[in-house]
Amino acid sequence: MWTLAGQGCRRGRVLLPWGSGAARGERLRPRRASFLGTAAGSGAGGGPCGSAGLQEKPDMSKFPVEDIRNFSIIAHVDHGKSTLADRLLELTGTIDKTKNNKQVLDKLQVERERGITVKAQTASLFYNFEGKQYLLNLIDTPGHVDFSYEVSRSLSACQGVLLVVDANEGIQAQTVANFFLAFEAQLSIIPVINKIDLKNADPGRVEKQIAKVFDIPSTECIKISAKLGTNVESVLQAVIERIPPPKMHRKNPLRALVFDSTFDQYRGVIANVALFDGVVSKGDKIVSAHTQKRYEVNEVGVLNPNEQPTLKLYAGQVGYLIAGMRDVTEAQIGDTLYLHNHPVEPLPGFKSAKPMVFAGMYPIDQSEYNNLKSAIEKLTLNDSSVTVHRDSSLALGAGWRLGFLGLLHMEVFNQRLEQEYNTSVILTTPTVPYKAVLSSAKLIKEYREKEITIINPAQFPDKSKVAEYLEPVVLGTIITPSEYTGKIMALCQARRAVQKHLMFIDQNRVMLKYLFPLSEIVVDFYDSLKSLSSGYASFDYEDAGYQTADLIKMDILLNGNTVEELATVVHKEKAYSIGKTICERLKDSLPRQLFEIAIQAAIGSKIIARETVKAYRKNVLAKCYGGDITRKMKLLKRQAEGKKKLRKIGNIEVPKDAFIKVLKTI
Repeated sequence: MWTLAGQGCRRGRVLLPWGSGAARGERLRPRRASFLGTAAGSGAGGGPCGSAGLQEKPDMSKFPVEDIRNFSIIAHVDHGKSTLADRLLELTGTIDKTKNNKQVLDKLQVERERGITVKAQTASLFYNFEGKQYLLNLIDTPGHVDFSYEVSRSLSACQGVLLVVDANEGIQAQTVANFFLAFEAQLSIIPVINKIDLKNADPGRVEKQIAKVFDIPSTECIKISAKLGTNVESVLQAVIERIPPPKMHRKNPLRALVFDSTFDQYRGVIANVALFDGVVSKGDKIVSAHTQKRYEVNEVGVLNPNEQPTLKLYAGQVGYLIAGMRDVTEAQIGDTLYLHNHPVEPLPGFKSAKPMVFAGMYPIDQSEYNNLKSAIEKLTLNDSSVTVHRDSSLALGAGWRLGFLGLLHMEVFNQRLEQEYNTSVILTTPTVPYKAVLSSAKLIKEYREKEITIINPAQFPDKSKVAEYLEPVVLGTIITPSEYTGKIMALCQARRAVQKHLMFIDQNRVMLKYLFPLSEIVVDFYDSLKSLSSGYASFDYEDAGYQTADLIKMDILLNGNTVEELATVVHKEKAYSIGKTICERLKDSLPRQLFEIAIQAAIGSKIIARETVKAYRKNVLAKCYGGDITRKMKLLKRQAEGKKKLRKIGNIEVPKDAFIKVLKTI
């Protein structure tokens, strides 16, 4: 059955098969027959109308493995990855050339508002080069340190990368981190120097930096302006000439790697797959190596950059697959899919996402609990790197403790909850996952493991039960102009960091490597670094395991009663300053009572900081006009005794807004 949709040609509308997304009533938008012989531009021949005006399912068997190139674009934040992706899409005729083509692959509202890429996106490009048609699979990746997990997943489906460096800024911290991710994966690396049109651009200086830091000859660098489209064509030619085709075999049984997934409420899980062996088509019975569940393939296709169903997908190609999975946990990232009657050796996959930051999330009003629960479930289906644990608090009610890859990841998640699901939440101060090595065999048997992970300070075990405490550490890379080096080194030392390496990239720029305790950098280190360096320094970090630390649990007491929600795990050296800050903040937030309130920070039975909220004082001497002093003393003594008795029996209820002020993200 055929239906009308979109403005495809001058002579009329494009006929779409009923099975396609637009005809089924999904987002209707103009669709061009932008496949193979239908795209305009230098990438492919043919016109917008003609026999290809019908949206037929294309035949992917026309692309042998040697004519396929799979590549990613990697770079530091704001060095022009998404802009370069836009130009490549235009050059190959995948999208029309218009002034509105900005961040085409950044589909989320938060990505467009912040100007950053949060989620890796895939697009299949078709390009004519020297009389032969090539299939180029492009994966645009995020640049911020918090989303390096997205980058590592994307690289697993590639044979090469475009390493984009800003001609004005030069090499930044995330450039170094992404280079080594690609280098360790043994991928071909093509350095691209972008923004050569800028007034202060210095491509020559950047070439020398690339040669010194990455040991790549300057002759291999391609100088472009992605914004103006200058020399971008040579990037496509370099992809074909320098990146090897995938080493795959179509005759072998199917092996498909799931490297990403999204959730559609009508069609279920849409799994992005890279085929390492074999062929997959609609109707095939497939099995997940991770869950051993069987599925029937409903649809396969390529992303162009929107979903384009195809007849089959072949080894070496990157596309999507829909097989009736109702939960993203079924499409495990790194899972291998194979035909049910041809079991295969699973592909190595990748490490699961490791949360670096934990924060409590509670509804502002408990009546909103179910709505928030539904919103979190839907959002975590599209962001599998967030971990969720049920949690509850006497003050804030029922909620969750969520694990994120970093502070920006947490902010983006919160912003997406507000924008996409219209929910507002209380987000507590972020904490990091500590570990405790248990001291006795009895405790090990009780907990069923020797090392326990602590993500909630209220569950911090007593020192008597523990042989040693461990805190997470990260290897941080800072690249800064040399005049700020002294200030930055002092900042790092104040954060308990240990210097590992110092190198001059060129005459004006220094690269520093430090081993940081994660708890010291997770909240405000980046802001302090930018402030000290007038915004010029860049920072990146990678996980470096755990190290022994002198950790203690600090309790907050109100008139001698512990408030569990305010307990924190701190390093012994920082206990006093953190305790004093919390006490001062509570003093400003708590309402005054008819009796005095003592706010104390305590480690065990030792009080390390104190603030006092003064009592309201009734003037009991107002009715005394002159007379004996003993009468006045008697009245004051009786008032003092009454307040002492009231303090013993009076409960201090900490209002929710006071908790929000103390627990909110600093």
